[in-house]
Amino acid sequence: MSELTRRSALAGAAVAALAGGLAATPRGRAAAPAAGAQAPGFYRYKVGTIEITVVTDGVNRLPVTDEFVLNAKKEEVNAALAEAFMEPGVFVGPYNPIVLNTGAQLVLVDTGTGEAAYKASKGMSGQLLTNLAAAGIDAKAIDTVLISHYHGDHINGLLRADGSLAFPNAEILVPAREHAYWLDDGEMSRSPTKRIADNHKNVRRVMSGEVLKRLRTYEWDKEVFSGVTAVGTPGHTPGHTSHVVASGNAKVYVQADVTHAPFLFARHPGWHAFYDHDPAMAEGTRRKVYDMLAAERMTVQGFHYPFPSVAHVEKTASGYREIPLPWNPSI
Repeated sequence: MSELTRRSALAGAAVAALAGGLAATPRGRAAAPAAGAQAPGFYRYKVGTIEITVVTDGVNRLPVTDEFVLNAKKEEVNAALAEAFMEPGVFVGPYNPIVLNTGAQLVLVDTGTGEAAYKASKGMSGQLLTNLAAAGIDAKAIDTVLISHYHGDHINGLLRADGSLAFPNAEILVPAREHAYWLDDGEMSRSPTKRIADNHKNVRRVMSGEVLKRLRTYEWDKEVFSGVTAVGTPGHTPGHTSHVVASGNAKVYVQADVTHAPFLFARHPGWHAFYDHDPAMAEGTRRKVYDMLAAERMTVQGFHYPFPSVAHVEKTASGYREIPLPWNPSI
């Protein structure tokens, strides 16, 4: 009994000494200045031997008006946003260009909104060049820029804010049908809406001078270069083009704007967005492509999917649902 008491006393003394030491040690404080900025946005994965880097250009926020979806009421769109845990009344549209490293070429697929947009949007968009640098990719090292279609969020990034080339050593590859349509004066004169007329003007602003000197067109249903095949997906624009990136047995469908944000336009494929050139044709293309993606269980890379914008899709009773790929800490 005396031995037990002695041990208890020694243990108590040790605990007391430890407690005293802790009390004497200055405690860290949680106070620290907030970072106030997001981390650089890039993510890498591989398709066979091809390394893909997704580089965010940021987002755009648009009000949901009665005209946002031409064949659905604003209340229906807001209900779909709420169902996806998004803020009703506001459409948040991501921009996600990608870089393909094939081992022989460094290829940028679409360019985002451009450096000038960074200042105009207070950093919300126009982030591509900053995030490329953060990803360790020098804009001067890009030797090919592959364009899917001629909307400003896909071509404006060809130019820096001062009008100089953003990728001075790159050849610029564009869909032949898209180029022919937007550079046709007759088509410009027949523009059915102000939005389309304004886009004709923007195309002439960007696709001129040094850009035009470096430009080469490509055709649908052919390899643009080894491992990348062009697929015609018209409707969003007349020459809108997607790309299948393949290496070995692996492939990814780089869909550009076959759908925009999937929580609206994959889940509701019959909805006609106001920015689709031919909404009925766009819907037909969307359903055809997404039936194929679901049937073949093919990975899809969506320019307007939430970052890092790579997913699978499944068919549902009313449309399709995106299943984002889990973040992979290794490449």
